[in-house]
Amino acid sequence: MSSALHLLHRAGQCADEMFAVSVGEVGLTPRQYAVMTAIANSEEPSQTTLVERTGIDRSTMADIVRRLTSRGLVQRRRTRRDARRYAVRLTDKGEGALRLAEPAARSTDEQILSALAPTQRDAFLRSLTRIVLAVEPQSPSRGGR
Repeated sequence: MSSALHLLHRAGQCADEMFAVSVGEVGLTPRQYAVMTAIANSEEPSQTTLVERTGIDRSTMADIVRRLTSRGLVQRRRTRRDARRYAVRLTDKGEGALRLAEPAARSTDEQILSALAPTQRDAFLRSLTRIVLAVEPQSPSRGGR
């Protein structure tokens, strides 16, 4: 089948399955890993900041943060400047889980890219980035997704 929509979906499914096998008992999903990485690379970001950095819509982000919080991987608290906003940070347990998941993420990336010749890999990643930038909603809240 040559439908871009179908092939992107199938490639995503395959990548999710590879990551699940690689990450093992840490039990993070690719989206949870992306959120935890974004948290680790920021200083107590708000959930809105995480939406902007990851492209995950607000309601899905709220669910991911809620799940990570219930597992003790993330802490959430009201910000001092705006009591309506939550700032999030990794707990010690979350930092450990992220460290354990990083090799699985690298391994999954390597497996995916190994299907391409080394000379095609950078072009593939640039093309995916171009597609995402061209089709994602421009609204910072991404509420319409």
